[in-house]
Amino acid sequence: MKKIIKLFDPTIDDNERKKILEVLDSHFWASGAGTGNVEKFEKNFKNYVNSDECIAVNSGTSALNLALSIFDLKNKEVILPSMSFVSTAHAVILNGAKPIFVDVDPVSLCIDPEKIKNFITKKTAAILPVHFGGMSCELDKIMDICNENNLVLIEDAAHATGSIYKNQKIGKHGMAVCFSFHPVKNLSMPTGGLISINHMNHKKIRKNLTSKRWCGITDRKDAQYDVKEIGWNYYMDEFSAAIGLEQLKKLQTFNNKRKVIAKKYSKEINLDEKIPYSSDCSYHLFWIRVKNRTKFRKKLFEKNIETGIHYRPIHTMTMYQNRTKLPLTEEIGKDIVSIPIHPNLSEQDTDKIIKNINEFS
Repeated sequence: MKKIIKLFDPTIDDNERKKILEVLDSHFWASGAGTGNVEKFEKNFKNYVNSDECIAVNSGTSALNLALSIFDLKNKEVILPSMSFVSTAHAVILNGAKPIFVDVDPVSLCIDPEKIKNFITKKTAAILPVHFGGMSCELDKIMDICNENNLVLIEDAAHATGSIYKNQKIGKHGMAVCFSFHPVKNLSMPTGGLISINHMNHKKIRKNLTSKRWCGITDRKDAQYDVKEIGWNYYMDEFSAAIGLEQLKKLQTFNNKRKVIAKKYSKEINLDEKIPYSSDCSYHLFWIRVKNRTKFRKKLFEKNIETGIHYRPIHTMTMYQNRTKLPLTEEIGKDIVSIPIHPNLSEQDTDKIIKNINEFS
């Protein structure tokens, strides 16, 4: 049987297996209150990114919805890129706001700060940039825009666990920074996400969000508790947190391996349009742009190389279609392809990937 070179592949060893069995045997598998391994993971991740608070949840989507719920966004507008997974926009809708899509920078595929300025109105309440592929947005420029217009900065860092901007890890900059620990992400869990908080009232915000992640439960004493506002079933389970604690120990090593592969791709793939190399990028994705994408992907699949498309622009989907025209995003959405980049790739794998891309592109 021929080996398939996977697009994504979680990296685990006996440490993760051991921790899963420990949780299984403990019979303590989950807690809405977020004790046990979940609390340990929050503390360790907080130290990793050097933020004020961290609140663990069950997905990156939950993190986005919960982070946006900090603010009263009803009938307001949130600026974001269309080049993202659809949950970025869904979270805006679920919080009663209108998503305003802005075009991207053609080099990084992150939201273009200069174009943000053209879409600010009296209804604008927040900017929600996405660190696409692990490449950091131009946060200084975006923060200046937020400060000048009294807007909130909430970051979608689903791709950016371990990425760096201006010598600080992503997770330290915005008031709320949302991470995803889906099995395909740099830090892999069965299911998981997290909100990193940076604010003078971080303790109050933490109390609010830990209540909302568990159906709004608050003031709990023994079996007695109160519910003062709506909440969701968003808490992280013990199995995911146990794996996350082990993955966090190895995250820098994993990301360094990704960077080695990215540097090799950057040098040896004969295409002008591909994600640039940066030692600050965590490389959740390595994207390229090709002509005849369907034919290209079929050719690579025939060679047992998986590829993906990240993403179809959100504003082109039926739910979000309007008169918005984003020329660069729409052009990129037609020819972007993601190729394998993860720590399980061998040198032989990457050589094969490069050879076939150069042959078929």
